[in-house]
Amino acid sequence: MLWQYMEQGAAALDWTFYLPVAIFALLVALAVPVWVAIGVSTVLLLVFSQALPLSLIGEGLFSGIDHFALTAIPLFILTGDVLVRTGLSRKFLDVAEALTNWTRGGFGSATVLVCGMFAAISGSDAAGAAAVGRMTIDRLVESGYPRPYACALVAAGACTGILIPPSIAYIVIGLVLGISASTLFKAALIPGLIILFSILLTNTLINRRHAYEHGNALSFHEWLANLGATVARGWYAFIVPGVIFYGIFSGQLTPTEAGAVAVTITILMGFVLGTLRLSDFPSMMVSSAKVNGVIVPIIAMSLPLAQALSAMGVPQGFVHSMTSISSEPWIMILLMIAILIAAGCVMETTPNIMILAPLLKPLADNIGMNEIQFCIMMITALGVGFITPPLGMNLFVVSGLTGEGVLRISARAVPFVIFMLLVTLLIAYVPAISTLLLP
Repeated sequence: MLWQYMEQGAAALDWTFYLPVAIFALLVALAVPVWVAIGVSTVLLLVFSQALPLSLIGEGLFSGIDHFALTAIPLFILTGDVLVRTGLSRKFLDVAEALTNWTRGGFGSATVLVCGMFAAISGSDAAGAAAVGRMTIDRLVESGYPRPYACALVAAGACTGILIPPSIAYIVIGLVLGISASTLFKAALIPGLIILFSILLTNTLINRRHAYEHGNALSFHEWLANLGATVARGWYAFIVPGVIFYGIFSGQLTPTEAGAVAVTITILMGFVLGTLRLSDFPSMMVSSAKVNGVIVPIIAMSLPLAQALSAMGVPQGFVHSMTSISSEPWIMILLMIAILIAAGCVMETTPNIMILAPLLKPLADNIGMNEIQFCIMMITALGVGFITPPLGMNLFVVSGLTGEGVLRISARAVPFVIFMLLVTLLIAYVPAISTLLLP
């Protein structure tokens, strides 16, 4: 039914379109690397449809990644890796714990806060889940949390990796849609903090019901003295996120320059503290290159695909098909969110952005949605996919750390998913949340 509408609104689609799409879905289902699946389906699409010359592939592979903004991705990834190896990430945890140790569920709240702090540097969900999970899951269990719930808490908190700037996802969607990453970072700050607060609130409510953990009986003066002493011991760790945020929000630094400055400062601090050696560099570089090597080939392969789909009139047909279902903007928004969440459940964020952003952006334009609000809504909806089966990346990361079953973790993650969905709806229907910090 949907594709029949598409055929009415654009060039007729036949087996030359359906077969490559089916092969792409089959390859993804067989766990073939996504960039390979995209590449194969793009080649078949161009060969069968003749919409564009096949030589487009070679040109697109280079032009797709020939962007200065993409340099920020490996820099932020490397900064996060150095942060863990130098032990500076533990300073974040100490301060977060000192902030929340008086509350019910204090260490659980500290875990969520440190996820947000780490997100403000690395821009990666999986990296945050791995780094924070190693530091906190065992302690959460010792504090009284069931292990599956402790894993779910870390997985949910780590979702802020793509929601709180600087975020790799916003760099990618900015590249795809031609929007400044700095602008998206500014717009994403308030929505990202709302998501962080929603996870904190969810944990507090669950803890209040099940009494997993009790706060310490501290007077205000005791709490303040402990917080002051903790900050005094680890204040220097906050220089890194401070430089990133000040540089980007003041306009003094581009995201790429902020990433370069951040990684330089983090390395220098590691040498000064004696927690980093030259012998650590090869393994750090390899670790960061592996993460970057997953993202960049997807970006490179996706550009020819997007151009081929555009030449075939698929985006225009998609808009026609959706508006034929209903002309009500609020229904269109619900449909877009449903598509994004479903896609986030089965595929990683980067390919979803590369494939869906060019399809959904015209629909958002058609209903009058601000392009910045659209980007924030899209990334937030995709972020829910990190803690939803079957692919939920964060679920698999914490499962690999602890040996806990993915399904057991995902069952405990349901309350976090519900609250994140509510925030996604709030962002989708209240434009001011995404545009408040913009000039």
